[in-house]
Amino acid sequence: MSGPGERLDHFMARANAAYYAGCDPFADFITAPEISQVFGELLGAWVAVVWDQLGRPDPFMLAEAGPGRGTLMADALRLLRRVAPACHEAMRVHLIETSPRLRGVQARALRDAAAVPVCWHDGLDGVPDGPMVLLANEFLDALPIRQFVRRGQGWEERFVHDGAFMQAASDVPAGHPARLRPVPEGDVLETCQPALDFIHALGMRLLRWPGAAVLIDYGYDAPAWGDSLQALRNGRPADPLLDAGSADLTAHVDFRAIADHVPGGVDVWGSMTQGAFLSALGLAARTEQLARAAPAQADEIRAAAMRLAAPDRMGQLFRVMGLSSGLAGDLPGFAGRRAGDGTVRGETP
Repeated sequence: MSGPGERLDHFMARANAAYYAGCDPFADFITAPEISQVFGELLGAWVAVVWDQLGRPDPFMLAEAGPGRGTLMADALRLLRRVAPACHEAMRVHLIETSPRLRGVQARALRDAAAVPVCWHDGLDGVPDGPMVLLANEFLDALPIRQFVRRGQGWEERFVHDGAFMQAASDVPAGHPARLRPVPEGDVLETCQPALDFIHALGMRLLRWPGAAVLIDYGYDAPAWGDSLQALRNGRPADPLLDAGSADLTAHVDFRAIADHVPGGVDVWGSMTQGAFLSALGLAARTEQLARAAPAQADEIRAAAMRLAAPDRMGQLFRVMGLSSGLAGDLPGFAGRRAGDGTVRGETP
């Protein structure tokens, strides 16, 4: 291979495309919707409240980016069908998923829950025009990153060659929100242009049509640096540069950079911890309701909720950001946490 090797984002995109095409990612990791049905139900209730705040548009697009097995959407739709039938009737379900294999898994999961047609798209631009509510859980973390190492007043970029990093003089892309961070000598700065492109496209859509989005992922909301690239192979941490396509590659999400990339005129909410967000949506009450209904599984139900919200589990590691336009009132779960309006931006990471 000529030059220093393959750019890290190109390597990561190629490796993850092969992984999701040929492997079962859920044998390697478990996501919040798989831990407890309450996660999807709370987001379903969130959709219903947002829809009402948007003026109950009919139709509206209910979209999910990176739907995994379809569990989150299935749980959300079951709740909507039961407690918010008017919202369920008005929605049009659209899933953003590039893997043909996962599309098949999602179709089977939603066959009974949806009771409405489901459409799949490769990107956000495929979702039809109109008011939209979007869910994205563990979507941004799998988007490919670039890594730059501070060298004096300049930068070297990391490339992948023969299962190892190599570096060559480069520069952080002009205009990138992370460009001005005071990264110490020899430390790593990560950038994720696909995440910024997605959030910009989402924001531009919200300027054209009213709607809202909630983005849930592990990451940070403060100017930061360091190498967060990681891999899971057979359920265990692995070297991310070896055996491309055999492991799931992810990186922590830079919520501050994402917020800075949202077009003006779109409200940004948070970010905040997943634990605080789910608590605000009624995690404890719904968990106890399920525990009373199934006393034999009560301990298991409570333990799953604790895993989602406890500070030493997913509650602190995962963060939640919201976007909205044309909304009557605060975005549900984010009261007092609209960025840039003098209120609380979010908790310290």
